[in-house]
Amino acid sequence: MGCCGSAERTKREWKPLEDRSCTDLPWFLLFTLFLVGMCGICGFTIATGGAARLVFGYDSYGNTCGQRNEPIEGVRLSGLDHTDRKFVFFLDPCNIDIIQRKIKSMALCVSQCPTEELLTYYDLKRFAMMNGSELCSYELPGHKYPSLPERFDKCPKLPVPESKALPVFNRCTPVDISCYAKFAEAVVTFVSDNSMLNRLIAGVAASKEIIVGLCLLALGGTSVLWWLYIDYRMTMNETMTKDLTETEEPNGGMKPTKDHAQGLLIYAVSATVFTGILLLLMLFMRKRVALTIALFHVAGKVFIHLPLLALQPFCTFLALSLFWVYWIMVLLFLGTTGNPEKNEDTGLVEFRLSGALQYMTWYHAVGLIWISEFILACQQMTVAGAVVTYYFTRDKTKLPVTPILSSVLRLVRYHLGTVAKGSFIITLVKIPRLILMYIHNQLKGKENACARCMLKACICCLWCLEKCLNYLNQNAYAATAINSTSFCTSARDAFMILVENALRVATINTVGDFVLFLGKVLIVTCTAFAGVLALNYQRDYTEWVLPLIIVCLFAFLVAHCFLSIFEIVVDVLFLCFAIDTKYNNGTPGREFYMDKALMEFVENSRRSMAMEERGRSKRARPKEEVELTEVKAMAPGTSSA
Repeated sequence: MGCCGSAERTKREWKPLEDRSCTDLPWFLLFTLFLVGMCGICGFTIATGGAARLVFGYDSYGNTCGQRNEPIEGVRLSGLDHTDRKFVFFLDPCNIDIIQRKIKSMALCVSQCPTEELLTYYDLKRFAMMNGSELCSYELPGHKYPSLPERFDKCPKLPVPESKALPVFNRCTPVDISCYAKFAEAVVTFVSDNSMLNRLIAGVAASKEIIVGLCLLALGGTSVLWWLYIDYRMTMNETMTKDLTETEEPNGGMKPTKDHAQGLLIYAVSATVFTGILLLLMLFMRKRVALTIALFHVAGKVFIHLPLLALQPFCTFLALSLFWVYWIMVLLFLGTTGNPEKNEDTGLVEFRLSGALQYMTWYHAVGLIWISEFILACQQMTVAGAVVTYYFTRDKTKLPVTPILSSVLRLVRYHLGTVAKGSFIITLVKIPRLILMYIHNQLKGKENACARCMLKACICCLWCLEKCLNYLNQNAYAATAINSTSFCTSARDAFMILVENALRVATINTVGDFVLFLGKVLIVTCTAFAGVLALNYQRDYTEWVLPLIIVCLFAFLVAHCFLSIFEIVVDVLFLCFAIDTKYNNGTPGREFYMDKALMEFVENSRRSMAMEERGRSKRARPKEEVELTEVKAMAPGTSSA
């Protein structure tokens, strides 16, 4: 990393942006070795031919298409030269095993996919003679296809559909996708028999343009719903006499018009109740949101001075997407890697990992969790470093040109080990939870009530522990960004600061999270109301349900991504504020770093505390005077004789 670790300070002192040094270097080396192992798995799959078999394809005898092959012991027709046969052809491409998610058919390497439908064995012979592409097993000569008795087992099932090769993967796939009707038979049957689902899907198809537009709009409304309901009821009353004879459907059910009105009524009542609850909560919590409001105000200034913070969700999403694509690609390579084994039931060759190589899949799965958490932790550390730079810079005009880039450089140079350690701790908690969830799903309906309750309790406890560790890790990253200490030291220091400000932490986490939740609700409801207005012209309310759900889910995803960055900024600002108020008091030499909005909060808090102390002293003074009078009255010589 271009640096080495420094000795621990004998006495802990908070010195923002000073004494920068490498942290948790052993964990950085451990994470590097883990990454080398991940790359080694990819290299192993490529070296052993797994990647080539996935990309180029292989036949049922273990031969890779498009290249010369080595013979496999005990497998006939292996070791063939398929240099001119670059495409994989399945004798029965429509025979799909839904459970195993693969085609149950013999595969051959051919030089050309069938470019037309072949109806008879004479057509197979003609295609082989004209194009040199034999579609039957290799031991059968093409000019004898119509007369060979083996043609029923080792030739493709008639009729052979017209096929085209997939780009890159070189698999012959039928042009007519109705070939896969059996694969979707259950879904098609359900849709055709379920009128409600059929109408929902029709609603999505009819509203696809509106869905796209509302998804863009996603980058309150109670009165609007009531207005829509009243307007629709008036429209129904005016047309009731005209359409009375047409409101009955042939099957005896009512038309969706009344359902539409009832749906609007439900939407309006729900929105009204929800709005009333929000108003009552804000009324009772108004005195406890002063610090939260001040932090939100400063967080807004942070985004003004650091506009690149808004790009963090995009960068994180891009990094996660690239890693997940790589991970899935290597997982597919592992599926075609291993030793060739002949399936005794089918007689076909399959590649399977055996021995210690089986653990590569588990290693790869752990890598998915650890590296994903590492990427998310890098985002938290980057945001924390930029916010710390903003907070502890007294003159905001002297901020670095790109605080985000400076924070990224500090992370890469000094603190990758800290991020690796924090993400590994989350991985240790997440893996048991995922295993328990898998066991719970596998035993669903088989376990007794006690076992089911214990599994759910363990899953819930691990989930709560994971959330707590995530919050502590985030504050530990902020402490590391401030003071350049190791993960454990930063977590301990941040925990002590949070404990000293436990009431403030509780208030910010409750009120702040609630306000952020309101922000998400506002974005989603605005998008939903716009969807109601746009879809109001379709007088079947059942067609609204699925399009609105799709749009609202997209709006919530967008809101969550951006407001999560805002939440990280608020949490880091609070930690900086708590440190600032603990080690500084505003006197010369110990001036505050905080913004004017937070300074006003501190002054108001001091003023209110002073007023409370004066009030307590005034209430205590009359009692002291009464007691003094009673003492004087009881003193000797004071009474008249």
